Amino acid sequence: MRWLIFVLLFVALPAKAEPARALRQMVASAHPLASQAGLDMLRDGGSAVDAAIAVAFVLSVVEPQASGLGGGGLMLAWDAGAAQLHYYEGLSSAPAGVGAALLSPDEVGKPAAFTIARSGRAAGVPGEVAVLALAHARHGRLPWVRLIEPAARIAAQGFAMPRELHTVLSRSPEAFAAVPALRALYFGSDGAPLATGTLLRNPEQARALRLIGEQGPAALYGGPVGEAIVEAAKGSAYPGSITAADLTAYKAQERPPLCTTVFAHRLCTAGPPAAGGVAVVQQLALLERHDYARLGFGSPEATHLLLEASRLATADRRRWLADPDQRDVPTEGLISSGYLDIRSRLITEPKAMESAPAGDPPRRHGALPRESEQLIVAGTSHVSIVDASGNAVAMTVTNNLNFGARVVPMGFTLNNGLSNFASNPDAQNAMAPGRRPATTMAPAIVFGADGRPEIVAGAGGGAWIVDAVTVGLAEMLTHGADPQTAAALPRIGAQTGDSVIEKDTPAAAPAETLRAQGHKLRLMAIDTGMQALKMTKEGLQGGADPRRDGAAFGD
Repeated sequence: MRWLIFVLLFVALPAKAEPARALRQMVASAHPLASQAGLDMLRDGGSAVDAAIAVAFVLSVVEPQASGLGGGGLMLAWDAGAAQLHYYEGLSSAPAGVGAALLSPDEVGKPAAFTIARSGRAAGVPGEVAVLALAHARHGRLPWVRLIEPAARIAAQGFAMPRELHTVLSRSPEAFAAVPALRALYFGSDGAPLATGTLLRNPEQARALRLIGEQGPAALYGGPVGEAIVEAAKGSAYPGSITAADLTAYKAQERPPLCTTVFAHRLCTAGPPAAGGVAVVQQLALLERHDYARLGFGSPEATHLLLEASRLATADRRRWLADPDQRDVPTEGLISSGYLDIRSRLITEPKAMESAPAGDPPRRHGALPRESEQLIVAGTSHVSIVDASGNAVAMTVTNNLNFGARVVPMGFTLNNGLSNFASNPDAQNAMAPGRRPATTMAPAIVFGADGRPEIVAGAGGGAWIVDAVTVGLAEMLTHGADPQTAAALPRIGAQTGDSVIEKDTPAAAPAETLRAQGHKLRLMAIDTGMQALKMTKEGLQGGADPRRDGAAFGD
């Protein structure tokens, strides 16, 4: 019966899209204009980091809902010459004037809660420009201003309304059109989003980009762009607490990458305050312990295993992960072999766990009581790059929710990163001055037997980042999937708190079998943005998530 189901699923799969191919260098991002800007930098002699910076600035213009000048980001950068991996962290941080929670006690559970998450009060001190500048100082070859030029030109001269931006705006047109700056940029006189393909211009963001190009990051961290951020956040219906002092004090950081061995490969990802990397490592380790390689993707057995691993990792992520500069985070314990052996024994076949509690990892240092549910984020984008010298970048950037706080200084969106803190002020990931919230972002680089990058991957999509990256890497490492196949795979997981399978895909076929095993399943549409590259003997392969506007270009 198992093989019959698998054959039926295989027959039902849509025509397979081929990966992009190149011999020397490649850029995969969530928009063709961004990928082209990155490739142009590589052709001009720039490094993988140079290309990533150019891509990020273009994404601020053409994918404004997901990331940009007012957001934060994480970057893994492989230096081929030094054979060294760097992890640069630039998450948005809590201003000095915040309290212990985003909501006051009398606001919890009231309709105002969502409104507050879309206001200046939820805005963290932006970190994306700072982390790009830090990486450029260490690895850049081209001048900083050169890297910003494509984005400034596109913002000033115009670009076609992207499909994904139009889709996002169309989901809540009244809410987005209620923001004057968004209405002026993306809506027609009838109050409806402009049609896909309509020429869009953003002269204010072009001006902000040119200021950052000419003055460097100081234009944002203390200069005129920063002044606009402070003014916009304070002018919100629920005013923010960002000050000029918060901006000048902000620093991106280099942290140790999180590395382990799974499926006979060395995997490196982002460690805390990112929570997504720990969850990806845990899930892959649990899959390996249950011999995932023998299972066919989409079979009831494989789906059961993916759901249970995701549930266990979700519980640990929500319980233990936080800013390591202010909290004791048991990272090593959470990914230790003995602890994962214990967690693995909770997964049985075919019955689903009644509940998936957080574990008690070694070296936990007395962390605080379990946190309450966090707000789910979605406005995120990922970039994967390999240059002709063998350098590689996996970078994920975010506004948190789509269009972040819905506060728009100088044509770009301010993040609502503070909504990523736990709502329980006693939780491990509670809000505090200067603290950086845990995030599900999980840029990843997998190394081959020769010690060089073999896979460069990551995803956007809020809590779905973890499951998208886990399943994509698992299929590439066990079943030889190419990166385009991996990026397009149906989503399966439980990082949102529910066991979910992407609806209207072959993966939903065994839903009733899984429900009979005790899984409380939801079938739903899932918006992710996975980009992946794979190095093969024949050259580079690239894949971009078909759910968005992504493209992989190379030479």
